[in-house]
Amino acid sequence: MIYHCCDPRRRELVLEAIDSGAAINGIDFLEVLDNEAPDDVAPQQTLLLRFLGAAPALTVQNFELVGGERITGVAIEWVMAADAPDMNLAEPGLITYLGTLPEPANVLVLRTDSAGDYAAYTLRLVAGPNALTPPPGIDRVLSEVDFSFKVECPTDFDCAPAHVCPEEVPEQPSLSYLAKDYQTFRRLMLGRMAQIMPDWQERNPADLGITLVEALAYTADRLSYAQDAVGTESYLATARLRSSIRRHARLVDYRMHDGANARVWIQAATDTDGTLVAAGTRFLSRVPGFDPVVSPGDEEDDALNTGPLVFQSFAEKELFVLHNAMDFYEWGDAECCLPKGATRATLEGDLQNLAVGDVLIFEERMGPRTGLEADADPTVRHAVRLCAVEAGLTDLVTNTPITEIRWAEEDALPFPFCISSRLDDAVGGGLAVGVSRALGNILLADHGQTIVAEELGEVPEPHLRLVPERSDDPCDHPEPKAVPPRFRPVLLEGPVSQIAEFDEDAPSAFASTAVGLAGRRPDVTLDTGTVGWDARNDLLGSFPEDRHFVVETERDGVARLRFGDDQNGRRPNSGTAFEATYRVGNGRVGNVGAEAIAHAITGVANVTAVRNPLPATGGVDPEGMEEVRQAAPHAYRRQERAVTPEDYARRAETFRDVQRAAATFRWNGHGHTVFVTVDRFAGRPVTADFEAELRAYLDRFRMAGYDLEIDAPRFVALEVALFVCAGREHFRSQVRADVLAALSAERLPNGSIGFFHPDNFSFGQPLYLSAIYARVMEIEGVESVEALHFRRRGRTDPAPLLDGVLEFGRLEIAQLENDPNFPERGALQIEMGGGK
Repeated sequence: MIYHCCDPRRRELVLEAIDSGAAINGIDFLEVLDNEAPDDVAPQQTLLLRFLGAAPALTVQNFELVGGERITGVAIEWVMAADAPDMNLAEPGLITYLGTLPEPANVLVLRTDSAGDYAAYTLRLVAGPNALTPPPGIDRVLSEVDFSFKVECPTDFDCAPAHVCPEEVPEQPSLSYLAKDYQTFRRLMLGRMAQIMPDWQERNPADLGITLVEALAYTADRLSYAQDAVGTESYLATARLRSSIRRHARLVDYRMHDGANARVWIQAATDTDGTLVAAGTRFLSRVPGFDPVVSPGDEEDDALNTGPLVFQSFAEKELFVLHNAMDFYEWGDAECCLPKGATRATLEGDLQNLAVGDVLIFEERMGPRTGLEADADPTVRHAVRLCAVEAGLTDLVTNTPITEIRWAEEDALPFPFCISSRLDDAVGGGLAVGVSRALGNILLADHGQTIVAEELGEVPEPHLRLVPERSDDPCDHPEPKAVPPRFRPVLLEGPVSQIAEFDEDAPSAFASTAVGLAGRRPDVTLDTGTVGWDARNDLLGSFPEDRHFVVETERDGVARLRFGDDQNGRRPNSGTAFEATYRVGNGRVGNVGAEAIAHAITGVANVTAVRNPLPATGGVDPEGMEEVRQAAPHAYRRQERAVTPEDYARRAETFRDVQRAAATFRWNGHGHTVFVTVDRFAGRPVTADFEAELRAYLDRFRMAGYDLEIDAPRFVALEVALFVCAGREHFRSQVRADVLAALSAERLPNGSIGFFHPDNFSFGQPLYLSAIYARVMEIEGVESVEALHFRRRGRTDPAPLLDGVLEFGRLEIAQLENDPNFPERGALQIEMGGGK
């Protein structure tokens, strides 16, 4: 056949004609007897020609065999019918084999004088030598067949022949690729049409041709804008979307953070024991005109419509009346205080319901010198988590029931708490008791309001198809591949809360609120009615079957959800309907001050008061785009292994609450031990729990063969004596108090820190006498200052005083707390002169 057709139908037509009784026949197929050939038959020289009907009576003169490249002119030696083999021509083995053929009456057996080569051959049926027509009764189309003598030889390719009918590639027109907007696209298309249709001169806007041109120009303009936008977002320096900046930074292992929501300790007072505040209870910042308890429903809607900040509790809390306010027990003494660094106390009363893990907040409730609540210092408040409680005890002298408590070392008091004090004569004198107290019924909450079951719509059906790539075979018609629909739903509210997991077993109250950015994640969950989807910071570690998604927040706070692509995360199927439950509230706006929270949305009427004695902390705004542009290009250069002592020190300083660190290598007999000495903020002690957490953190960067130990700094106590001359218009006592405060190790009421505060000194940092002079001379009323002593505690060497500097070792830190309870932590002596 001279034609190549993708859908041959001639065979079925001939079969239908044969079934109807027509005198027509044709070749069905041809087999080359090769591997199945009997032992006495030469392989690849016997051809089995099967017809659609009964095989006609043909002779060698009716066959024409052409083709071949290396072996040509292959001749046919004899022809016989398969159902009546000639014993003189066929071998015994061949005769036996022909008896096993199905429908042997339709088969002719041909013997060639050669096995041919690997090229294609064609067998034709002709009426006679050099004739162009087939024998009578043979269909012209089915009168020939192409075959290969080597069809059963091993090959890596399909045996189907490839028919190449390439289409002619049209000549591409000369177009200007500088066209980028509507006008240039319109002019370009009209110019092209003037070349191919010179007779068309119409330029009326109402003309159909002009309308089509302008519609195409508009579409091309939008596509051109999309191309420019993609090019802009392709580079870190030019990207305008926050999501693009985030993805570029992630390529160099820089994680752009989306901020963090704030956490706060809330006290819920009650008038009934056993009152239960459920997990997820919402608390509101102060709203005028509303009671402490806001009932769900219309009253709740009215309160929320005023725009208060919303906080939600992490866990349920059982409230008790005695825990509303608990007094410290003084054992019959007077003018007592809980010193700085204390980790235990005695409470008055038999507090059987106080348990390990409860959080208490110590607060000063009245002025120590006046006894007035208005004079109480709101900064003298501190939260502690109880690690030991012994109730049911009794003072054997007074028979007063008492309860002993101890809290975590990490929550050691940062300043003293006055329990009782002598009042000034100006207010009548006497003894003020209960100056400070302990508050119970404390629960932890974080910023953010929950939006429940917000409908995001369904994943649309594919509406675009990719044009399949053209092949050389015109019979190949691949189906267009559907383009997965883009499903990027938008959350209606924002900003999305970036939360940290709640740790019920946190070792301290400080650890519950001091949560870093690394563990934050968006609080968004999706539900399809049958399965849930979880939010992740990225999909790089997600498997194809994981139901994960990413929340991408833009500069305006709008959050979009991005799903996987069946390689990194699962792609949702078309028709899947999603509902989102998420939290709204994030950033520094949640860092409300003390006493800012005053309402609880709950149906529990036994809650009598709601307050936050301490300010909310931890709220951080999302990282800015310019910050990422500056920092991300250098992120890949960050050392992720700790090799030198400096590497260990820098890694330790990235851990929470570590101000500075120093590392030392020591040989232990079989290897090296790395001793990491850490200086915590505010001089907090290096507790066993903190040491275990820091060791686990540093173990990720530790090199094999190096042991790791964590220890505390070597604090060097100082002895400093100053002679201060006050101005004649100032009181010596007031100037002395100001000097002691300025050189203290405390945080001052105005928020600043004293000169000898632990955060001002670190490892090996020298102390200059001139710095002390400068700090003292800043105080109003100081005329002059002179150092009398300037030395380490217990030393008499005058050299530091003469040189004006105290030097310290690599692991030593200067310390001067001037606490009479702990003289071993340094002492400051002030002698006054002048003044009045």
